[in-house]
Amino acid sequence: QVQLVESGGGLVQAGGSLRLSCVFSGSGFSSRTMGWYRQAPGKQREFVAGVTASGIRNYLDSVRGRFTISRDNAKNTVNLQMNSLKPEDTAVYYCNAAPMMWAWGQGTQVTVSS
Repeated sequence: QVQLVESGGGLVQAGGSLRLSCVFSGSGFSSRTMGWYRQAPGKQREFVAGVTASGIRNYLDSVRGRFTISRDNAKNTVNLQMNSLKPEDTAVYYCNAAPMMWAWGQGTQVTVSS
């Protein structure tokens, strides 16, 4: 059974940075495209960034150039480095396969103050 545990969120001022981490427990991590998603209050969950098994990355237009996704297959982790944060980045952030295929973890709250 796959388990996803996200961490690294917090409260930061606009322009600041955070680094999110997701630890994957189970099998199949290294062969899957992994992604980060977010859900803001009152909005649907949206895809933010993804990284294929071979390291090809793609991003939501609004975060491209500010966020960087990476993965460590030896440690079964996927990270999201977020720079130049904006208030509109405020959301609960989750990781999952891309497209999603496992139960969601608890997520990690990111709050960006103006």
